[in-house]
Amino acid sequence: MSKYLNEEAIETPRKEESLEDTIHTNLDKITVSQETELSSAFDPIQRINDGFKHFKIHEFNKYPDYYCKLAEKQEPKFLIFACSDSRVSPTNILNLRPGEAFMARNIANMVPEFNQLKHVGVGAIIEYAILALKVEVIMVIGHSRCGGINRLISLPDNDTSYDFIDEWVRIGEPAKAKVLAKHPHASGEKLQTLVEKESVMNSLGNLLSYPYVRSGIADKKLKLLGGYYDFVCGNFQTFEVDDIKPTTNIQE
Repeated sequence: MSKYLNEEAIETPRKEESLEDTIHTNLDKITVSQETELSSAFDPIQRINDGFKHFKIHEFNKYPDYYCKLAEKQEPKFLIFACSDSRVSPTNILNLRPGEAFMARNIANMVPEFNQLKHVGVGAIIEYAILALKVEVIMVIGHSRCGGINRLISLPDNDTSYDFIDEWVRIGEPAKAKVLAKHPHASGEKLQTLVEKESVMNSLGNLLSYPYVRSGIADKKLKLLGGYYDFVCGNFQTFEVDDIKPTTNIQE
């Protein structure tokens, strides 16, 4: 029996200590142990509260005029498409402050072609950013070790194992096909990087299918840029629409 039960709980009570007292003592020990484990567990509410307190003290209260101005209206210069990957936050890696960029994040930072019956959420973001907010730059940022691009590369021809993901990453099929045609022997990390960068260019090309994007570019009020963040090496590159060669390579 002692192999499976706490021997202390079943031994003869000592002195004036009753069996009931002994049981309560051991239950208290278990409760304390559980509370200790829970206290060391991740508390999402506490994390959110702590994060907001830090922002309130070091940002909101520190720059009241800036946030008063933002309360009146937003005038972002950028519309940024970035991946939902938790390691790729444009706000952090580009040191953007509130009000500087209108954000759109999704799996593999993809922009689909203009279609009023499909992907209307993306279309609404683009339309609002250009027509209402008058953004001056649309930037699509790709990144290293992207799970969405990895799925695109390994995508089966006829089999779909996800409800939404496979259909979404198919937006990047032209980029994948282009890379495989130009680099038939590429594989592994090299292939992944090539498709990640080409997918950015594919999304920039898809942006040109939106009439307000074309009008903005024609009127010289809008510019398209591509970006690539390598979080392994800590590099950031920017790309022009018509040239996948990096125009800048920020390493420090």
